[in-house]
This record gives sequence, structure tokens and C-alpha cells, in this order.
Amino acid sequence: MTQDHASAATDPASTPVLELAGARATIRLNRPKHLNRLQPDDLEMLSRLFDRIEADASIRVLVLTGTGRAFSAGYDLGSIAERAANAQEQTAGSAFEVVVNRLEDLAVPTICRLNGGVYGGSTDLALACDFRIGVDTAEMFMPAARLGLHYYKSGIKRYVSRLGVDNAKRLFLTAEKIGAAEMLRIGYLTAMVPPEALDEEVDRLAATLAGNAPVAMRGMKRAINEYARGELNEEAADRRHRDSMRSAEIKEGIKAFSEKRPPKF
Repeated sequence: MTQDHASAATDPASTPVLELAGARATIRLNRPKHLNRLQPDDLEMLSRLFDRIEADASIRVLVLTGTGRAFSAGYDLGSIAERAANAQEQTAGSAFEVVVNRLEDLAVPTICRLNGGVYGGSTDLALACDFRIGVDTAEMFMPAARLGLHYYKSGIKRYVSRLGVDNAKRLFLTAEKIGAAEMLRIGYLTAMVPPEALDEEVDRLAATLAGNAPVAMRGMKRAINEYARGELNEEAADRRHRDSMRSAEIKEGIKAFSEKRPPKF
């Protein structure tokens, strides 16, 4: 029995679960009987967990994953229908969109551990992570066109900036399902592995990220995201660059390089 299926057999359904191990935090979506379909309570918990992670300087990397055989079936359609009937939703904005954007802007580097299929809004949740490591049996589809839903603008921008115009059009307008090999080809997956190698690959990347300079990474991640959105704050990016040249991080990095040892940030 795999780790994911063992967890599904023993953990009752709940809001997302936070697990801490050294410099690594893992958030696990935990409604396996419903393929980790997200509820309003899950969004509130994710927001709280993101705040907690950013407030803890000892956490250097976040892994987001799911319990059971899927990563996530997306946001609950019943909740979408209820919001659509609420006139206040026209001005209040989408709680789901806020959570996904919050994940994208999280200071620490993030890895989506795609333990299975990813559907609907959760395709954007995964895309908001910096890296996506998926099993070779994974699949994805974005059904907005079938549902009559015009997707929120930041999600469309994320698809376009990360996957390109043609791939964004294909996924949004056809609502066709694609498998892991195609997800890798279009750049949705950072890496594709057999299920038995998933944890090893995620652990390897998480260890690499946790060992690099946190302040430098945080600043570069911010600049890259701003570039992708077409809204780079050039003055702030220049200031972070100049500050890094005088930082304790660069002193340790150069010293470690000259001493042929891993740096200790």
C-alpha cells in the first residue's frame, strides 16, 4: 500500500493537514473519498496555514499534496453555484482566487507533489506552486467551458504566463483531458516519475531548496513572478540585488564555495 493510500485508509476527512519536518512544511489536502474536493472551510484553513508558514523563519520549503489517489478534484461545484446566485459575489471576489494568488506569492519556495489527478480549479492551485512533480499516471482537465464558467482573470494569466497562449487556449476552450506525458511536454509538470519514485524526487528537490539562501531565493521568486505578470517593481528588485551584495548570505556562500563545503544559511 502506498503512503497516499495508507493515509486515506487511516485519516478521517478534514480540512488540510499541516506536517512539519525540519525546514520542510507539508500541507496535505485531506478529503480522499471526494478526491480532495475543496470546500469553503478548506480555503480558510489554507489561508491560515500559509500565514503560519510565512511567520516561521525555520520553514524553508513548502510541499503541497493530497491524500489518496488524486491531488484534488477542484472547488466544490455546489459552492460555485451558491456563490453565482449571490449578487455580492460580483464585488466581493472569489475566495478561491485569493487563496491561489496567496500561494503563488508565498515567500518560501513551493513544490506541488501531484500524487494523482488534478481537475478544475485545482489545476490552477498546482500551477501557483513553483514546481510540480507528478506521477506518470496523473491527468488533468479544466472544465470551465463545459460548465459555462468564465474563469477568473488571474488564473487565466497564470496559465498563459506559464504554459503559453496556445496551451492555455487548448486547455480552457476544449476542456479536454490530458495525461501526464502531455502535462510534462507543455510544461505543466516540472518532472514526471513513477509512483514509487515520487517521494524520492520530491525529497531531493525539497532538500535542494531548503539548503539554498532563503533571502536571495525569496527576492528572486518575487521578481520572477512579477516579470511573469508584467508588473515588475524594478526599483525594489534593484534594491534587493544591491542588498544581497552586502548580506551575510553572500559572505557565507562565497566562504563555503572557497572551502568546498555546503553553505549554512
